[in-house]
Amino acid sequence: MSRVRVLVGTRKGAFVLTSDGSRREWTVEGPHFGGWEVYHLKGSAADPDRIFASQSTGWFGQVVQRSDDGGQTWQPVGKDFAYKGEAGDHKWHDGSDRPWKFTRVWHFEPALDDPDHVYAGVEDAALFHSSDGGQSWQELPALRNHPSGPGWQPGAGGMCLHTIVLDPVNSGRMYVAISAAGVFRSDDSAASWSPANKGLRSEFIPDPDAEVGHCVHRVAMHPERPDVLFMQKHWDVMRSDNAGQSWQEVSGNLPSDFGFAIEVHAHEPSTIYVVPIKSDSEHYPPEGRLRVYRSRTGGHEWEPLTTGLPQANCYVNVLRDAMSKDSLDPCGLYFGTTGGQVCGSPDAGDTWAPIVRDLPAVLSVEAQTLP
Repeated sequence: MSRVRVLVGTRKGAFVLTSDGSRREWTVEGPHFGGWEVYHLKGSAADPDRIFASQSTGWFGQVVQRSDDGGQTWQPVGKDFAYKGEAGDHKWHDGSDRPWKFTRVWHFEPALDDPDHVYAGVEDAALFHSSDGGQSWQELPALRNHPSGPGWQPGAGGMCLHTIVLDPVNSGRMYVAISAAGVFRSDDSAASWSPANKGLRSEFIPDPDAEVGHCVHRVAMHPERPDVLFMQKHWDVMRSDNAGQSWQEVSGNLPSDFGFAIEVHAHEPSTIYVVPIKSDSEHYPPEGRLRVYRSRTGGHEWEPLTTGLPQANCYVNVLRDAMSKDSLDPCGLYFGTTGGQVCGSPDAGDTWAPIVRDLPAVLSVEAQTLP
């Protein structure tokens, strides 16, 4: 029977949760890197025992950790993970010129077919890659050197490249999302980039329909339909049916279209999940009721999933990288909260139960299906 491993990054360390295919009883291991912020952990699809972790503090800086045994042991890699050329300048939101600086790794995205090849999105917004399992890193400079780069602005969490989506059919195509610049697409393995924000509208920027400048929170794709993308934006849930060339709003009957996380069912390309938050200033569920919303139609029509979730006095948030799914049948869903809970559903969201409580605030959740 297949097993499931759930990788959890928190404000004060990393945790590894494991279960058999029933997903009823779980083993919790950790904290790894106790006391350190772990922004993201991600396992390789080509080698599920290889995991990359982003370990950082404001005091000691950024460390990239790698495990080759499923999180049992770790080794620091990429000690030279920093920009070594001329950084160039960004025009920041206050109009001043400040040098680009490397702050932290927000997101890892291992290549689909090579365990040694991995991408990293960092703050300030830049894209790096490694072809030797994280031992050395190089920036892919075309993104940060895009003509719109001097106008990129930091979102509330910083100017971060937080999402990387690889097209499983077109090997040269990939997408990144930057807060607060928007989505960019490359069709030539990151040699060049184009904005992919047509149809986005943001009332809080000088030009609400601008080509660049939108605060995108998360982008998701189902591998069977790589031209269909789903987005949770700073207000609005969006969908693209043409590989990001244009977007339409699909918020429908959600109680709020503000949120951070979005996920696609493992086997149903039109089934998507979001966790609505009350507003951009009140980062907790509407009415204090923690509800995951599911659409089986790719948006517009949404149903609340509440069984097993607190429906009163719940004021937690689910961050952009803190929702994931496994590939078993039925599909399992997982999310973590800023209150330290990790919840799981073994039946595609119909019922939920806490896997573990009282962790530090959860920053990321990534599920792996194991043999």
